[in-house]
Amino acid sequence: MPERQSTNDNNPFAPPPEGQPDQPWQPRHPEGSDGSASGPGWSASQPGRSSDGFGRRPDQPSGGGQGGGQGGPDGGQGPGLRWDPTDPAQRRARYAVLSGMWAFFFSFFVQELALLLGALGAYWAISALRTRPKPPEGPQSPATLAATATAARSKQTAAIAGLVTASVALMIVASGFAVHLAYRDFYECRADALTKQSQLACNDLLPKPLQDTFGVRE
Repeated sequence: MPERQSTNDNNPFAPPPEGQPDQPWQPRHPEGSDGSASGPGWSASQPGRSSDGFGRRPDQPSGGGQGGGQGGPDGGQGPGLRWDPTDPAQRRARYAVLSGMWAFFFSFFVQELALLLGALGAYWAISALRTRPKPPEGPQSPATLAATATAARSKQTAAIAGLVTASVALMIVASGFAVHLAYRDFYECRADALTKQSQLACNDLLPKPLQDTFGVRE
């Protein structure tokens, strides 16, 4: 029978001493330790939690006991956020900016789509400007009031920008419709023409200043 290995308290898989009956397995701790510092927990010599959450112990919450982190205990946004996505007025202001920009772009190509986007942008912009700002939740500290004022200015700027771009797009579309209505004979002649020469002859139905802009080019 081979000689049994010597006991090693640091080795949980070491055999029991000779002459001692087998016992159920249990963690073995170094001499002089009560077992409270070992196991899956973090060592006391580990560094503390940093500002970005790195080094947090597994038994600590994500916020580290400081108001739930940046979002606060209720999971809301920090006080420095420029706009609150839960505020309907601020959402409409952003929608107005996007709709106005795309309406201006499509006003030179697809006027029907530009008309729809421009109308939506103007509606959202006016609605955002008429809506009162969302009151801040919780205690109204100076930081919270400053963040509310910043969000209100950001909403107003976005709504005005959306209203301007949507209005310009609507003016371009309206001008195009007005030209089509005023010189309907020219557009009907151009649509019915079968050759390039007949299309060029339709330019006589336009005033001289407009032939270079709206007329058929050679």
